Amino acid sequence: MRLGMGDDAALFRPRPSHEMILTCDWFLEGTHFLRDKHPPDSVGWKCLARALSDVAAMGGTPRGFLLSLALPETHTGQWLVLFLGGLRRASRKFQCFLAGGDTTRRNDVLISITVCGEVRTRSAILRSAARPGDILCVSGRLGEAELGLQIVRHSKGMASTKNALTKKHLYPAPRLALGQWLAEKGLPTAMMDLSDGLSTDLSQLCTASGVGALLEESRIPRPRMADDVVKRGHDASQLALHGGDDYELLFTVPPRKAKFLPKVFRGVRLTAIGRIIQGRKVLLLEDGRSRELVPRGWDPFRQVPR
Repeated sequence: MRLGMGDDAALFRPRPSHEMILTCDWFLEGTHFLRDKHPPDSVGWKCLARALSDVAAMGGTPRGFLLSLALPETHTGQWLVLFLGGLRRASRKFQCFLAGGDTTRRNDVLISITVCGEVRTRSAILRSAARPGDILCVSGRLGEAELGLQIVRHSKGMASTKNALTKKHLYPAPRLALGQWLAEKGLPTAMMDLSDGLSTDLSQLCTASGVGALLEESRIPRPRMADDVVKRGHDASQLALHGGDDYELLFTVPPRKAKFLPKVFRGVRLTAIGRIIQGRKVLLLEDGRSRELVPRGWDPFRQVPR
C-alpha cells in the first residue's frame, strides 16, 4: 500500500513482475450470520477470512482490504468493538490490512469486503484449465463448517466459541499458504475454493474447464462425527458432498506431477478424491456404481437463507 486510510482513497501498487488480484464478498445478517447466534468477533473474523479464500484459490498473496459496513445504532457500542476485534485478529493473522472503506446506518447489519492482492505475472491458477486425466484433490475435511452451522442454529442463545465442532464455521482459515505453495511449484492445472459445497463448486470448475469429473465417494474426507451428532440425523457423507463454508481448496493435478504432492501440508491433509474425465457430467462412484451428482450446495437464489 502506498497510501492507506486517511485520504479520499487508498493507493496500491503491486510489486514488479506481479499482477493485481481484486475480489469482493458480501456478509449479510440473516443470510450469512444470525445476530443472536453468532458472536460478534466471529463475524469480524469470518467476513475477512472468507474473502481471502478467493485470493488463496488463485495462488495469490493478500495485501489490503476495504470494509463497507452498515449497522443499526444499537450496534455501535459493544457489538462493534467485538466485531472490530475479530476483524483485527484476522487481519494480523493473514497479513492483510485495512486500507479504507465506508460506514452507514441501517436496521440490519450488512458487510462488504473488497480484498486487493497480488500474484506473479501469468502464474495465477484459474478454474478453467482442468484436463481429462487430471487427478482431483481437496484440502482438509469437507462438511465440518456445515455441521458447525447446524449446531449453531440449534443452540440456545449465542454460540460457544470453544466448541470444536463449530470452530470451522465460526473461524474459517483460508488456505493462503497452500495456494501460494501450489502456485510456486506449478502443480495444479485448475483450482478454486470450496465455499458453496463440493457438489456445486466442482460443477462450476468442470463447466469452466469444459470437462466432467468422477468422484469416489469413499475417498472424500468427511467430518468426524460424535455419537450425539449422529443421533440428531446428520449424515457425514451428505455434509461432505453438499455442505458449504469450508473454504478448503479444490484443485486438479496432472498424473505425472501427483508424486510431488505431499499427503499433509503444514498440518492440512491433502486427498485425491477422483479424476477429471471427458464429457460434461459430474459422476459419483458409490459401491461400484456411478450416478450423476446433482449440485445441492449453497445457492442464494434457490434456497432459503442459511
